[in-house]
Amino acid sequence: MKLGVLGPEGTFSERAATLWSNDSELIYFKDFEDVLKAVERGELDAGVVPLENSLEGAIGLTMDLLLTLQVKIIGEINVPIRHCLLGRGEGELKVILSHPQALAQCRQFIRQHFPHAEIRTTGSTSHAAKLAQEFPEMAAIAGTDAAKKYDLKVLARDIQDGQNNVTRFALVGRDLPKPTGEDKTSLVVYLQRDSPGALYGILKEFAIRNINLTRIESRPSRKCLGDYYFYIDIDGHISEPLVREALLRVESKSTMVKVLGSYRKA
Repeated sequence: MKLGVLGPEGTFSERAATLWSNDSELIYFKDFEDVLKAVERGELDAGVVPLENSLEGAIGLTMDLLLTLQVKIIGEINVPIRHCLLGRGEGELKVILSHPQALAQCRQFIRQHFPHAEIRTTGSTSHAAKLAQEFPEMAAIAGTDAAKKYDLKVLARDIQDGQNNVTRFALVGRDLPKPTGEDKTSLVVYLQRDSPGALYGILKEFAIRNINLTRIESRPSRKCLGDYYFYIDIDGHISEPLVREALLRVESKSTMVKVLGSYRKA
């Protein structure tokens, strides 16, 4: 398989990809949008992108791209995230670099130990490590894989704000996999005209069929203030009769329903 991941080498996306398959060819991209568009064009068998983090919540960019692109979630991987402060270990640190998500996940550590450091965002944690390799006054927030790859010292370990820091990654392809009996379905629902009980009417269709909702989250539609898409994860595969029946009822009550994927649970 050709798997697209965020680059350069040493990212947590790369780790997720190797956990999924250790014999695939990894293709590195500068951002997640490029990964998903390459999947849509058929240049990759699949791509690995983050969906949500246990500390910082949903990854908005991924959510928006899954809505607009013609791709499907075909699997998921949960990766424990252990951030480290990496640097050359020479002199005073004046600049801390990392991906915005990593910086947000280590907010308390930065505030407590480096309140006067300049904070700069980069395209990935490994890109930050690559830059920190070049300048002694810079440090990167990244994983131990990046430390090994770019020959950096681990200046501090486990600096994330919570010890149970996990990122849920999606494996994204073009065709839905067959049911396994341990599946999950992700979908987006849009209610163009909100009214009292409208969302309840949608969720009720799952509840009365004893279909468990594992996640529900809103994202702005960007059409007007207070207008939202609802992202919902449910237990079960789209091919199961009860799930199919519930989705038909939801479609009858909604302006738009898009199935983002039906896949084996992590």
